[in-house]
Amino acid sequence: MNERIRPEHWARQRERGSFLLMKFTALAARRLGRRALSPLLHAIVLYFFLFGGKARRSIWDYQRHLAAWSGRAELRPSLGSVFRQFMAFADALLDKLDIWRGALGLQQVTLLDPHGLREQLRGARGQLLVGAHLGNLEVCRALAELGEKVRMNVLVHTKHAEQFNRLLGEAGASHLRLIQVSELDPAIMLQLSERLERGEWLAIAGDRVPLHGGRNVTVDFLGRPAAFPQGPWLLAGLLRCPANLLSCVKIDGRYQVLLEPFAEQVQWKRGERDAVIRSWVERYAERLGRRCLDAPHQWFNFYPFWKSHDDTSA
Repeated sequence: MNERIRPEHWARQRERGSFLLMKFTALAARRLGRRALSPLLHAIVLYFFLFGGKARRSIWDYQRHLAAWSGRAELRPSLGSVFRQFMAFADALLDKLDIWRGALGLQQVTLLDPHGLREQLRGARGQLLVGAHLGNLEVCRALAELGEKVRMNVLVHTKHAEQFNRLLGEAGASHLRLIQVSELDPAIMLQLSERLERGEWLAIAGDRVPLHGGRNVTVDFLGRPAAFPQGPWLLAGLLRCPANLLSCVKIDGRYQVLLEPFAEQVQWKRGERDAVIRSWVERYAERLGRRCLDAPHQWFNFYPFWKSHDDTSA
C-alpha cells in the first residue's frame, strides 16, 4: 500500500513544530526548570485541546476503539477523558525536560525485564528495539546515557535529524544519535549494518507510517483496520538481527520500562516476504493494544490513525 500523502499526514504536522518545540524546551530546561515551565506548557496543551478538533476526534476514536476491543466500559471516551489524555501529554513533555536536565535518574525508573534482555545490551553485536508512541520513550533513550552507556541510534523520519543531534549534544546526550531514514536504500542499510557490528543498538517506532510513501500494511488494531509500517520488520530481516520490544509508561507517578523478546529471527523465502511481514505486523499491533491497556491515556496519537472517523466524535 503506497498511498499519496494527504495534507493531514502526521509527519507533516510534526515537521512544522517539532524542531522549534525541542529548541524551546531545551532552552527552557537550562533557564527555567520544570516548575516555572509547567503552567506555560499546560496552557499550550489546553489551547490545542480547545482548538484542535482533529486531535480531539482522533483521541476520541482511539479511546472508543480501545474500550470496545477490550470490553472495558470504563474506557469509553468523554470530553473529560480526552482532556486527560492531552494533559498526560503535557506531563510527558515536562518529564522529557527533567530527563535531559538529569533531574530524572535511573532510581526513579522501574525496569521490567523478565527475560534478561538487558544483559544483551553489551553484546558483541547490536539489536533492534521496536517502540511505539506510548508513554515516554525518552526515558528509554535516556537509559543509553544514564545507565548502560551503549550507543543508541534512533531511526526517525524527520529532516531535522542533524539539528536534533546538535541539541542532544548540547544537553550532554553523547550516546544517543538520531538517524534519518526516509528510505531503506543501500547506503543506509550498510551504515546500519556497520553500527550493529560495532555493538550499537537501533531503535525505531513501529506505529507510525513514514511520510514519503514508505512500505506499510493494513492490519487489525483495536478491532479496526489501520496502517502500520513494514520498516522495523524489513530491517530485522535484512540486517539479520533480533527485534525486541521496548515501552515505557507512567503508572502511579513512576515510569515502568518494559523490555520484551519478540522476534528472534525475521526471515522469509522467495515470494513469502509480504506474508511474513504482515504476520509480524499483526502480532505487533495486538501486543501494542494490550500494552495500551496498562496506560490507556498515554498513547499519544493526535492524527486520524484509522481509515475514517465514525460519526460519533468529540
